[in-house]
Amino acid sequence: MPILNSEKLIIAFKKLSSFMVEPSEAFRNLILSASNNNAWFTTTEVEKALNSLHSMLNEEDLVTWFKTIKVSESPKKVGLILAGNIPLVGFHDVISVLATGNIALIKLSSADDKLLPALLAELVRIEPLLADRIVYVERLKDFDAVIATGSNNTSRYFEFYFGKGPNIIRKNRNSVAVITGDESKEELALLGHDIFDYFGLGCRNVSKLYIPEDYDIKNFFEPIESFKEIINHFKYNNNYDYNKSIYLVNLKHHYDNGFLLLTEGERLSSPLAVLYYETYSNLEQLEEQLRNRAEEIQCVVSNADLKLDSAVLGFGQSQAPKLWDYADNVNTVDFLNSL
Repeated sequence: MPILNSEKLIIAFKKLSSFMVEPSEAFRNLILSASNNNAWFTTTEVEKALNSLHSMLNEEDLVTWFKTIKVSESPKKVGLILAGNIPLVGFHDVISVLATGNIALIKLSSADDKLLPALLAELVRIEPLLADRIVYVERLKDFDAVIATGSNNTSRYFEFYFGKGPNIIRKNRNSVAVITGDESKEELALLGHDIFDYFGLGCRNVSKLYIPEDYDIKNFFEPIESFKEIINHFKYNNNYDYNKSIYLVNLKHHYDNGFLLLTEGERLSSPLAVLYYETYSNLEQLEEQLRNRAEEIQCVVSNADLKLDSAVLGFGQSQAPKLWDYADNVNTVDFLNSL
């Protein structure tokens, strides 16, 4: 198998980054038709994902990232079981395997089985040496390691089948926002992206708010009004209507701005079109609470100076990860370098 080096890979990933924002006509048509296969993959959301990946693959960050990478001269077969909750969500796992010189055995999600293969086909066109490093499989076998992403339920299945060998097995995680009351309207408007991008379906989407005890909810609702068009998506609207009817029938106290429901709850994972909220009186106590739930949290969005094990990001940044912002705070490259 031909030996790859970091210089060739950086050039290939950089060219792919350019393709993401200036795609071929065939790929453009695929973007336009993506919602025919998955109604959540609207043109706007697919383009949003591509722009995020384009930003991630900038030359400066690629050079910095590759300084942490040892390109293997004896490639290992790494099985990848990919999620499909948001467009191209498995892309980072794939390029991590390729960047470390290994072979990606890819089990696609049926929810996202068109865009990623087309994007990787362009990567192979750019760098033909990668052709033998990308293999699509229906069932994983003859692998040296596994990276599997799924729910808490599927993780038990993954543990049973793949737990004996080297693995990264990801479970459900959610992201939260901590509001102090000192936020500007502009910051809270940016928080709207953390909540509504990809319809709130990603593990990096905020699904819960922590607010001060005396916080006026209208101070949150007014700045996010620009996201009201989300209610026009029929599947999102169905979820909104369903959850609203449940709260009304059960006389469950909630806030409603016409496209988002807020209700008090301790859980981090909220239904679609719903945000849970919880009040706090002491920021240090809240920090301790969040540290105790670190394994449930993907990231925290806030302008507060929080001292947490979880990543703390500025408003609007949850869906713009860097190459080294690894899912579940598990360094994928270190894992692959150790094989």
